[in-house]
Amino acid sequence: MDRFLWICLGGAVGTGARYLMAGWVLRWLGSGFPWGTFAVNVLGSFLVGVLMHVGLATELMSPTLRMALTVGVMGGFTTYSTFSYETVRLLEEEAWLLAFANIGATTVGCLLACYLGIVAARLIVGS
Repeated sequence: MDRFLWICLGGAVGTGARYLMAGWVLRWLGSGFPWGTFAVNVLGSFLVGVLMHVGLATELMSPTLRMALTVGVMGGFTTYSTFSYETVRLLEEEAWLLAFANIGATTVGCLLACYLGIVAARLIVGS
């Protein structure tokens, strides 16, 4: 039950962080493209890579902490469902270029960020 509560608490923290970051990015870059969702998903992918590598390759965090940070915080932080909705809305508006740019940038950006997160973690804590 403790793990469940930590995951729930982490989800609340991640959700709040997503709201703040997405709003800041939207104000900074504008609303012509879903930059806030894109930035959150790329950063979240990087952090999941870091956290999973550190959590599985070292003893720096307990399994409960790893779950709270990845399932909880990162689960609340990343916004794949929002990405899906925003992309469908762009398609409905026949903004084909923006819709496919969002799909490509998010897919490639998040995969690359996750890989770079693993690489960064390996450089810091080893394999």
